[in-house]
Amino acid sequence: MPSYKLTYFDARGRAEVARQLFHLSGTPFEDVRIQKDDWPALKAKTPFGQIPLLEVDGKPLPQSFAIFRFLAREFGKLCSSTYADIHINSDRCTLGMAGHDPFERAWVDALADQHKDYMIEMRPAFMAYLGFAEGDKDQLLKDVAIPARDKYYALLKKIAKENGNNGHFIGHSLTWVDLLIAEHISVLLKYIPGFLDGFPTVLETVKKIESTPKLKDWIEQRPDSAY
Repeated sequence: MPSYKLTYFDARGRAEVARQLFHLSGTPFEDVRIQKDDWPALKAKTPFGQIPLLEVDGKPLPQSFAIFRFLAREFGKLCSSTYADIHINSDRCTLGMAGHDPFERAWVDALADQHKDYMIEMRPAFMAYLGFAEGDKDQLLKDVAIPARDKYYALLKKIAKENGNNGHFIGHSLTWVDLLIAEHISVLLKYIPGFLDGFPTVLETVKKIESTPKLKDWIEQRPDSAY
């Protein structure tokens, strides 16, 4: 098995979905959590001057979405061969975390890209609420957050319903885009309680995602952080 090292700040942030994928697959990894003071010295050593950074047998992979896709596909291999069926306990199987077939994988990627578009629109308000930027929160809520919310979560509601309200946004089992959306919403509602009360279908889908036994276990035991 390859060795994995994940480097990020001591927060959930853009590394949390990767940590969840490691936990769900039962794959050991080195969870390196740096302090902000350590970042300037490390920055020049990263491919794009950014973290999270995943190292696989010492080889670096930057960009959070690329990391999530890579891990979801790699861990799916745990169940995709006769060797895996014989030698790996079934509770480690994560086949489908990237999507079960090429078209489903493309839809997982498409929804993730749509989430990224939403985050770009939401960023000025979200950063203010997290305390990373200055701004009138009430005005940003009205001018930025609510329009971004109404557009994106209406799409999520439609997607969840078209997927049969089965507790996933794409397909019939957990994918990394489920983790991405659920993780964001958990932080969002911590800072803006009630913000998604008008989207019960989305909230119910997220509730089902977070009730996945191994994910629930991780959420309960992970280090506490503000975001």
